[in-house]
Amino acid sequence: MRYVSTRGEAPAIGFWDAVLAGLAPDGGLYVPQAWPRFTPQEIAAFAGKPYAEVAAAVIGKFAGDDIGHDELLAMTREAYATFTHPSVTPIKELYPNLFLLELFHGPTLAFKDVAMQILARLYDKALKAQERHLTIVAATSGDTGGAAVEAFRGASNARILILFPEGRISEVQRRFMTTTGEVNVANVAVQGSFDDCQAIVKDMFQDKTLRQAVDLSGVNSINWARIAAQAVYYFTSAVALGAPHRKVSFVVPTGNFGDAFAGYVAGQMGLPIETITVATNSNDIVARAIRTGRYVRGEVQATQSPAMDIQIASNFERLYFEAVGRDAAATARAFKGFGQTGSIDIPAEALDFMRQLFGGDAVDEAQTSAAIRDTLEDTGELIDPHTAVAVRAALRLRAGAGDASTPLIVLSTAHPAKFPEAVLEAAGAEPRLPAAAIGLDRKTETFDRLPADAEAVKNYLRAFAICNQNDAP
Repeated sequence: MRYVSTRGEAPAIGFWDAVLAGLAPDGGLYVPQAWPRFTPQEIAAFAGKPYAEVAAAVIGKFAGDDIGHDELLAMTREAYATFTHPSVTPIKELYPNLFLLELFHGPTLAFKDVAMQILARLYDKALKAQERHLTIVAATSGDTGGAAVEAFRGASNARILILFPEGRISEVQRRFMTTTGEVNVANVAVQGSFDDCQAIVKDMFQDKTLRQAVDLSGVNSINWARIAAQAVYYFTSAVALGAPHRKVSFVVPTGNFGDAFAGYVAGQMGLPIETITVATNSNDIVARAIRTGRYVRGEVQATQSPAMDIQIASNFERLYFEAVGRDAAATARAFKGFGQTGSIDIPAEALDFMRQLFGGDAVDEAQTSAAIRDTLEDTGELIDPHTAVAVRAALRLRAGAGDASTPLIVLSTAHPAKFPEAVLEAAGAEPRLPAAAIGLDRKTETFDRLPADAEAVKNYLRAFAICNQNDAP
């Protein structure tokens, strides 16, 4: 299995290099050179299998001959043993033929754990084999940071720096990152938005001198292994509802578009998906792009669903690459232009390609609060604001042109206890505190503050890498 950049100016690489690289040197994102496929019979055989076995089968398609099935299965079993639910990602019916896929049973109560727990184990294998000590950097809008810190804390062959927008994530999200006390973990509150954090990370990856000096790697959703790991729960949930013998549809709350693109990946692998609705909050760049044909950056608005407060959805580049027939030169022109002008006019044929699978819906703050309240009153389920955005979009879809005979699966991406203030205000009910969050408020936090300036953060990273290398055993 080989991987190519969406911008076509970097050489093709193998699975392990794609896992460790994150962003391609030319600024593009890695995708498989060709899509691996399952037969309908192979998909049907997933029914009733443990989650770890399906994960090994799906991720194994992208690893090819680079890792044996038994070794990968041991990794997935270990990774998903950290989850508190035996099904790992259980599914439950919320309304008639409308289901919640609960992705928050991992150690930091968010869907990012599903990918990050296996990613850390893949990193460990690769780094030991190559006798390397990497510096991992990630920007987070809330959940990626906690999941990455939990997965990599204490690692002997990796140090990790997390950038988060100061004051724009919940306290619980922040404390999952800042209370480990591990010497290989550093956190920086950036005085800006998530998009500022993400731009700084991209600048780091394109600084060849820095990249080589600290052996830089990334675990944001730009990392291909995360997309591959997230495709797994599309298979498990769809098969539980009758796939491949009937199609299913999904509604995905999204900011950076990685979780939604993982659904596209599952479809390319043979899973019969009718539609994927991209549900956004007021920061609706992706929903607007699908609806209007213009991908236009706006000002980031702070909302009660902060993990979606994004106006530059990195993984949209992967979909664009597919939609223009994998024309890397056209993709490079479009996204280099976007960096300068903040907009892309999507070609008509490419937009038609996107709309064959994707729809978009934006949900405002009042509607999000109402969805939290109404869901509790109607079903007894307390949901977080990100899930609420998707539930409201799903109900609107069903009330409109949606086919009620097709099972509709809403991705529930975080536990409501990560956003207790927003949930309490909307529903008048306080979320139950899971064991993973108990005592977080009593732990000492460690993080630094920096301006939204790439050079300032680069200098901080260099100092952290040197200090951590000296502290390493």
